[in-house]
Amino acid sequence: MGLYTELKRRNVFRVAIVYTAVAWLLLQISDTLGPALHLPEWFVSGVAFLLILGFPVAIVLAWAFELTPDGLKAETKSDVPDTGAGTSSKQLNFIVVAALVMALGYFVIDQVLLNEDPDIVATQAADQAGVHQPEQVDGDKGDKSIAVLPFLNMSSDEEQEYFSDGLSEELLNLLARIPELDVAARTSSFAFKGKDLAIPDIAEQLNVAHVLEGSVRKHGDQVRVTAQLIRADTGFHLWSETYDRKMDNIFEIQEDIAISVVDALKITLLNEAPSARKTEPEAYQLFLEGQYLKRQISADSLNRAVEAFRQSVEIDPSYVPAWAELADTYIWGGGRDKFARKERHSLADQAIETAIGIDPDYAFAYYVRGIVSFFAKNNFERGLEDFQHAYELDPENAFLVAAIGKGAFLTGDFDLAIAQYEKALAMEPIVPEFHWFLGRAYLGAGRLEDAETSFRKLSNLSPSAYHLNQYFQTLLLQGEYEAALAMVNSSSSQAIIHHLLGNETAAEKALAEVEENAHPYTLAQVYGHRGEVDKTFEVLDRMVERGDYYPIWILTDVAFQSIHSDERWPRLLEELGLLQYWQETTADRETRDQKIGQSR
Repeated sequence: MGLYTELKRRNVFRVAIVYTAVAWLLLQISDTLGPALHLPEWFVSGVAFLLILGFPVAIVLAWAFELTPDGLKAETKSDVPDTGAGTSSKQLNFIVVAALVMALGYFVIDQVLLNEDPDIVATQAADQAGVHQPEQVDGDKGDKSIAVLPFLNMSSDEEQEYFSDGLSEELLNLLARIPELDVAARTSSFAFKGKDLAIPDIAEQLNVAHVLEGSVRKHGDQVRVTAQLIRADTGFHLWSETYDRKMDNIFEIQEDIAISVVDALKITLLNEAPSARKTEPEAYQLFLEGQYLKRQISADSLNRAVEAFRQSVEIDPSYVPAWAELADTYIWGGGRDKFARKERHSLADQAIETAIGIDPDYAFAYYVRGIVSFFAKNNFERGLEDFQHAYELDPENAFLVAAIGKGAFLTGDFDLAIAQYEKALAMEPIVPEFHWFLGRAYLGAGRLEDAETSFRKLSNLSPSAYHLNQYFQTLLLQGEYEAALAMVNSSSSQAIIHHLLGNETAAEKALAEVEENAHPYTLAQVYGHRGEVDKTFEVLDRMVERGDYYPIWILTDVAFQSIHSDERWPRLLEELGLLQYWQETTADRETRDQKIGQSR
């Protein structure tokens, strides 16, 4: 008897077909359930490995044993047909057919039902539940919106967190360059890092229809990136993929994910898909590390961020993002362990001019140059021009929309500042910085209730204390002295409130502490709130004469409303180069000062 005949008689071929069909079906099911159940990355690979190992075992068992009406029996008579062979063959035929039908059925369900347009599925589900969804208008970007959540760091080294965060942000920036797609900003998306919230809840707060999440595992020069795109209202996984590449291919991974998102959302691009800005892998890792350190905003982290960015541009002197971030970090105070303040500002200036020289169309570089102009050079006019140019280069960027508001606020144009920050918050509703500047603009405009609302929202979003001084001032101007004192129980607040309450003994004791220990600008604020005009000018004039501090916020600070009508005020502003901005808003400001005075 030939080998082929013997294999056929022992049902080896039938077993192989059944095993293959069932194995394929199990792989498809595990691939679907793995992401849905948040199973480890190795789950699907493990299933595939076990099924591959099981195939030769099944073949050997098929050869050595035969299925009979009495159960499995060892095959000992290879030359004599067994009386149960026909029965076992028919049973296996039924099993083969059943396995093939199941596999075909799953294939049909997967291709026809699971890949059905999610909008149709959602509409049908809503109809069955008796819920009417709002009709989608052609051209509306609401459905073409996405948030990129910070990818999980699956590396064994916790210090690789910077890489997973940075990769997520770079992917977000790449998607944001697609005009047909609305992308939630990094600050909004990363606000949910480490929080146990469901995808629909996150999407609702970010006002997006889709969420992209994933994980990153890095080991040496190997990186594995897993990404999955989720339709928020249905929970359906529209697309998922795992990439195993070398670090040299990290930018290709980002581009592949971006294109897959575009395809999954059925977006028709009017221009070519954006490409990632490429550099050397080592320079890129240092850049991501620098970003991660910079956002921790501590003296040590800012110093380390400067070193990371400096090393990045040493490896690739043409990498514009690293130059721009280096300049911004110097302005934040990075490098103070090695360089004095003026030298840091000079280095920031050099770094940003290098960035703009390499790429004159890089919007963030002009934003940073605007920051340098305002906070390092005291050149408000140049700062306004740079903010405007950055916005023109990238008008869909909420932070550049807010930059126009920031420039308006610093120059005392509170109405424009309010309009811009309200627009920015409509685009990115949970950015703490936006609420802080909006609250300050409301405060300067005399809209005290709106200011209090903004600071309350900020307190809920970010329980840090950096906004408390403005919240304190809001309550102070509303005449709620006890509440203000309870909020900020410092010597400066006591010197103000006890004076306003008529408790002069306590007020003078607190004022003595401020005069001895506080920064001159804080002392000027205290005098201003107490209405001591001469002492306020004395401190401000001394500060300007010494040149040790430039009062950047002087046009916006409600503490100095008591000196606005004094003839020395315009002279002070002229010396600071700010008189023109004051004169442009004088009429509106007089009305606001009167409104605030009436509320006290």
